[in-house]
Amino acid sequence: MIRFAIIAAGEGSRLTAEGLAVPKPMVLLNGTPMIVRLIDIFMKVGADRIAVIVNPASKLTIDQLQRMSSAGYPLDIVVKKTESPMHSLHELAPFLGDGYFCATTVDTVFSEKALAGLVSGLGHDGYDGIMGVTTLIDDEKPLHVDVNGLGEVMEFLDEMGNSGYVSAGVYALSVRSLMTLEKCIHGQNRRMRTFQRMLLSDGLRLKAYDMGPVIDVDHASDIARAEEIIRSI
Repeated sequence: MIRFAIIAAGEGSRLTAEGLAVPKPMVLLNGTPMIVRLIDIFMKVGADRIAVIVNPASKLTIDQLQRMSSAGYPLDIVVKKTESPMHSLHELAPFLGDGYFCATTVDTVFSEKALAGLVSGLGHDGYDGIMGVTTLIDDEKPLHVDVNGLGEVMEFLDEMGNSGYVSAGVYALSVRSLMTLEKCIHGQNRRMRTFQRMLLSDGLRLKAYDMGPVIDVDHASDIARAEEIIRSI
């Protein structure tokens, strides 16, 4: 069993500006709200509990989560606006248990099979975590991931590395990583990529896992692409 975390505290301002009337977590992908699809995937791969942080302005999302909690889903719901995804993860830290956890943002779309493969490797070979990677580059400012021949993460880069991988935005880590997160927060850092780099500088051993096609739904045009990926996996 593993705990999961969903970061959904953003405002989804780009989607709103492009005409979408619902909060980002409630955007439909093939008829299912993104946040519902993500929670169902987590349950299918063996979630113990799922911690979710949601923006207070997202009443539709809050109502959906409360209905799911009442229906028996093992949810820990935090309603709070934060400075950044890294600060959101920090808010969820008390709910992540004492073993391994897997975190992602609500708009990250990937397959159940890919996630199952990623979390199945946790706790093996002395690694402190497994970072989801992909070769599908759809981000405006992707975080490139340099990987050695053993599949170990060597460096997080702003420019293309030798492996061709970028971060998929899915992080499966031991709770040891939360000490690094605490240092980032006190150092007034705001970016998740800073946290990831500090994991390496703090001596954590990270493995990369190719999750196949992964896309972030940041714009209205991404919805159709995400639905196509879902249908193809």
